[in-house]
Amino acid sequence: MTPVTRKDVFYSDMLVRFSHCDPAGIIFYPHYFVMFNGLIEDWFNHALEIDYAHFITDRRMGLPMVNLVCDFIKPSKIGEIITLTLKIERIGNSSLKLNVSALYKDEVRSSAHLTVCVNSLETGRAVPIPDDLRARLEAFRQGQLDVPRPSELLHE
Repeated sequence: MTPVTRKDVFYSDMLVRFSHCDPAGIIFYPHYFVMFNGLIEDWFNHALEIDYAHFITDRRMGLPMVNLVCDFIKPSKIGEIITLTLKIERIGNSSLKLNVSALYKDEVRSSAHLTVCVNSLETGRAVPIPDDLRARLEAFRQGQLDVPRPSELLHE
């Protein structure tokens, strides 16, 4: 079953691999945080169309997580394809609050609220969201971008 997609939500399918799991064959919970960070990177590259590697290496800006609240609702198992979702909750001066989830067959497995902050890699301090990024964030939040469907990203 293909999940219903919305233009203001980014979707990315991911295979739960052996390397994500504990000896019981379920995702070891810290791996969700790595997956969520990867989701942000994919969101930049595929939905916002801002090269994440360039953002870090050439523009010398980072997006560290400064707050994370996560609920683990039901375990995900090796071999399942889960859908990670991302929606903007708030755009601040230098920070973003994001809602992210991990779904399996439309069942929520994990749900989190992440706050990331744009910072200068030169000074290590928060900086205002750059105008080009802010424009893309607003367009995404208003559903104006062409957001890829989940299966379009699985086999890249």
